[in-house]
Amino acid sequence: MAEGPAVIRATHEGGDRLLVTVRGHRIYSDQPVEDGGGDTAPTPTEMFVASLAGCIGFYAERFLRRHGLATDALEVTCSYRWAENPHRIGDIEVNVDAPSLTDGNREAFGRVIEHCTVHNTLRRPPAVRIHLAHRTAVV
Repeated sequence: MAEGPAVIRATHEGGDRLLVTVRGHRIYSDQPVEDGGGDTAPTPTEMFVASLAGCIGFYAERFLRRHGLATDALEVTCSYRWAENPHRIGDIEVNVDAPSLTDGNREAFGRVIEHCTVHNTLRRPPAVRIHLAHRTAVV
C-alpha cells in the first residue's frame, strides 16, 4: 500500500469537547461530568476501545456473510480496565456473540476476527511521533 497518510483532525469546541473529522464525517469526544466535561460524547479512550469492537464486528460480519451464515444478533462487547505508570488501558476483554456459528466454523471464525486491523495494530504498535506547531502566541 503506497498510499499517502490518512488525516484525522481534532478541533477544540469548548470545555473538553472536541470535534474529530474523518473523511468528511464528524465525531465528537468529551469527558464525563465528574471529570470536568459535559458528557456530550464518548471520551477518546472509549472511542479507542469502540474502534476495536467495531473492527472485530466488521471482520465477524464479513466472515458470517461469506459463509452464508446469519448476521442477526451478532454482537461484540468490550470492557476495559485501567493501568498506571503510565496511565493507560491495561486490559481489554472482548466478547463476541455470533449465534449462527456452528462447531465446524468456530475455529476459523476466531482466527479471522483475531486479525482485524485494530487488533493487529495493538499487537504491533505503530511508531507515534508528536510534533508541535511552531507558532508564537500574540500577547
